[in-house]
Amino acid sequence: MAENLTKHIKDLKEEYRKIFKNVSLEVVSVVENMSDAEAFKYLSDRLNALKKNVYAKIQANRDECGCVGCGMCCKFAVSQFSFEELCEKSKNGDNFASQFVSVFVPYKSEDEYKDLFPEYIELLKDSGKYYVYHCPKVTEDNRCPDYENRPQICKDFPDNPVAFLPLSCGFWEWKLKSESVWLKLVAETEIINHLLGK
Repeated sequence: MAENLTKHIKDLKEEYRKIFKNVSLEVVSVVENMSDAEAFKYLSDRLNALKKNVYAKIQANRDECGCVGCGMCCKFAVSQFSFEELCEKSKNGDNFASQFVSVFVPYKSEDEYKDLFPEYIELLKDSGKYYVYHCPKVTEDNRCPDYENRPQICKDFPDNPVAFLPLSCGFWEWKLKSESVWLKLVAETEIINHLLGK
């Protein structure tokens, strides 16, 4: 299973390279004969349309899916930051970190989570330092005791289709359907922001 996840990541990276190259050539060919003012307006309008239309399409596809109660998002939240670092970020006004530390606590040892998503753990071991957290409120049957009042961070998960999800996740089909669209959105946004910065 770890081989499948590693292959999937490798394939995504390769797809992103191709998308980035194609989008870059497309955008540059459109603006290369424009004046600076025309190019700026075109790029700004295109960026706004991307954020509005493409992101809305991805979200609409997401709304067709729903939680099936696998519990992975509650029991296996991974961060590159320690709990102390997240608390510091929260104190400095980072909204995501604030929500994260209000919900999740670190596991005491790898033994507590090693069997939850083993193929992802294998992948993480090769990527450097990582920390695994869980929501202490989730029940044995993967239910949230305060589901109606859950924080936005929980409502939004998964917030992008390239998130690592187990096959049992109710958003798996959305992930597969939306990955390429998301990669194109990210590539085009990066390229336009770079050109606007020039």
